[in-house]
Amino acid sequence: MVVAIGDHQDRARLVDGKVALVTGAASGIGRATALALVRDGARVLVADRDGAGAQSVAKAIAELGGEARASETDVSQPEQVAAMLRAALEAFGRLDCAVNAAGILAAPALLHDLALDQWERTLAVNLTGVFLCMQHELRVMREQGAGSIVNVASGGGVLGTPALAHYCASKHGVLGLTKTAALENARSGVRVNAICPGSTDTPMLQAFMGSSPEARKMILASAPPGRLGTAEEVAEAAVWLCSDRASYVSGESLFVDYAAVSR
Repeated sequence: MVVAIGDHQDRARLVDGKVALVTGAASGIGRATALALVRDGARVLVADRDGAGAQSVAKAIAELGGEARASETDVSQPEQVAAMLRAALEAFGRLDCAVNAAGILAAPALLHDLALDQWERTLAVNLTGVFLCMQHELRVMREQGAGSIVNVASGGGVLGTPALAHYCASKHGVLGLTKTAALENARSGVRVNAICPGSTDTPMLQAFMGSSPEARKMILASAPPGRLGTAEEVAEAAVWLCSDRASYVSGESLFVDYAAVSR
C-alpha cells in the first residue's frame, strides 16, 4: 500500500525542514533512504547514474506529497559530482544532510584471478565516488557551519570475504575516509558517519546472488533471523544519523546487520 507523506503523523519527523542529498537513489538502499528522509520532513535531491530511475523516484515522492529533484550523476566522474551539488543548491539553497549510497558489487573473483578493470571500476564508484561527493558536501556544510554526512559502507568494510577483494577493499576505504573526515571536522559543526548494512534485499544483491549459487547459499546461511534485511531498515538508521538526535555521534560505523550478534 502506498501512503502519502502527510499521512505519517506518528513519525517523529527527525529531519523536518532539512535539505538532503542521496546518491544511488534510484533503487535499493538509496531509494528507501530518499523516501524515508522525505517522510521525516526533508526535501531531497535524488541522484543516480540511472537518470530515468532518479526521475521516477522524484516523481513518486511528489505524488506522495513530498518535494524532490532528480540529478543524473555518475559519482565516479568529478564534473558530474560538482554539477550534482550545484543542482542541490540551486533547487533548495542549502544542504543539511547527505547520504552517499551509490555503489556497485562486481562479479566475484579470487584475488589472483581478479581482472584489473573490475578492481578499478569497483574502487572508482565505491571509494573514489564517496571521496568526490564528500569533498563537495564538506565544502558546502563547512561554510554553513553545520551538516551531517552518512556514507553507506558494508559489513564487508570490516571483514574479508573470499572472492570479493575488490568490494571489501573499497568498503574498508570508505570507513577510513569516514573516520578521517569526522576528525577533521570535529570543530566545524559537520558530522560524518557510516552505516554498515548486512545482507540486504536489494536489486543489486539479488543480481549478485543470481549470478552465483555458492554466493546465494553463503549469504542466506549467514543471516541469523533466517531472512535478509530490508532497504527500509537500513534507511531508518541513515535518517537517524542525519538528524539532530545524533548530534554527538561522529566517526561511527553503525552496523545494521542482525548477523553482527554472532561475530
